[in-house]
Amino acid sequence: MTRTDTTPDPSSAPEDSQPRDEVREHAVDPSRGQAPDHHIRRPRDWAWRRRIRANRQTHRIYRAVIATIGGMVVVGGLVTVPLPGPGWLIVFIGVSIWASEFHWARRLHEHGMRTLRRWNDWVMHRNMAVRGGIVVLTCLFVNAVLWTTLKFSGVPGWVPEAAAGFMRTHLAL
Repeated sequence: MTRTDTTPDPSSAPEDSQPRDEVREHAVDPSRGQAPDHHIRRPRDWAWRRRIRANRQTHRIYRAVIATIGGMVVVGGLVTVPLPGPGWLIVFIGVSIWASEFHWARRLHEHGMRTLRRWNDWVMHRNMAVRGGIVVLTCLFVNAVLWTTLKFSGVPGWVPEAAAGFMRTHLAL
């Protein structure tokens, strides 16, 4: 991944404003089978982060808070991955929280996004039969995980009795 730092022309900025560092990120070369160039611009260093980094102790506390919050979100996402719902999205959000402060997490997040784009490109270039097969296999996997979960934990009490009876009789729960 190539990065080019760009800073605004100081003569064009108002006198009371501080110049903002920005990173212009270029995705890798599409000719090598990688993601296209998206020219994402992200602020690199905000004033409130500079104030936190100015004090070594607050910086350590801030990093510990980011690590803890990101870790809780990632673990919560990993727990929900096999269940129906946005498990992987939650994991990506947790890694994004980490990536706001940790370089290794930024690289992990970029790798995950590249992998997701490649998977999406691969699926979109397949015919409808292959896409339908992927959908069917995904549904079978989700149903198998849900059935296994219900088999070990039992039918929850909030399920209406008619549905619970059907599940116990016809689904062997």
